[in-house]
Amino acid sequence: MRRGDIRTAVLAVLGEEPGHGYDIMSRLEAKSGGVWRPSAGSVYPTLQQLEDEGLVTSAERDGKRVYTVTDAGRAEAARRIADAGAEPWATAGFGGGANPGLLFRSFGTLGMAAKQVVAAGTPAQLAAAIAIVDNARREIYRLLGDDTVTAGPADPGAASDPAPDAEG
Repeated sequence: MRRGDIRTAVLAVLGEEPGHGYDIMSRLEAKSGGVWRPSAGSVYPTLQQLEDEGLVTSAERDGKRVYTVTDAGRAEAARRIADAGAEPWATAGFGGGANPGLLFRSFGTLGMAAKQVVAAGTPAQLAAAIAIVDNARREIYRLLGDDTVTAGPADPGAASDPAPDAEG
């Protein structure tokens, strides 16, 4: 992310509700579908700069420094988002507003299924699972070479996916 994007993102999430640094990092990660989690090394200096500029205020609460956006900070966030045409987490380093987080979520659920095969599957089921994953990898690379692919459903994970039964 560019420096201006972290600034805009911090102001925007604080516009929703106050929070401390870890809250901000977690909320930005959630908003980007898990694709972007800004580091403490980018969030805390940004918060300090925003406070120095009067765009946020901070107060100590329960042993944590909690930041709240000011009216000037809300206006700055709105202007920056309008200028960019989208919230910074909407593209999180990827143009076009696609949500790569859905792909990473699919990888996560694939990993959970693979663990189940390793834990409870037969040698034949394990071999079949390896073949399926190898084929998926080839298909993904093939997809990259196909310039005729158009956008698919907004949330492929929303399609009904039968739950695995006891036999795999």
